[in-house]
Amino acid sequence: MASIIARRAFTTSARRLATSEEALKAETKKNPEIMILGGVMVCALAGAGFYFGRSPTTSTSENTVPLTGMPWETGSTQGKYQYFPGGDSSAAPKDAPSAVNVVVVPDVDLPKRLHDKYNKWGKEGY
Repeated sequence: MASIIARRAFTTSARRLATSEEALKAETKKNPEIMILGGVMVCALAGAGFYFGRSPTTSTSENTVPLTGMPWETGSTQGKYQYFPGGDSSAAPKDAPSAVNVVVVPDVDLPKRLHDKYNKWGKEGY
């Protein structure tokens, strides 16, 4: 059964490949804008391939900040990572904030009634 399906698929593919050039020429004479659209699509895909091939996942807005070393290497008493502020290795190292305990508080002043209405922190179900 599988050989019948394979034989049929391959003969159909061979026939399509043999007549596809003639069909493309006939279609191009009927609709010449297809060739222009095809050229635009090839350029777009080539440009995307070139861009993602050069730099697939790098970001342009991040700067690396050199660490002073691992906590077990620097002799940190509390086991915290340290970094050079501003990336300047001549400055004194600072303790890095903990990712677990850092809370970002927006600088917004609201009246108490609006704060109670819209602040969801610590309320049931949030």
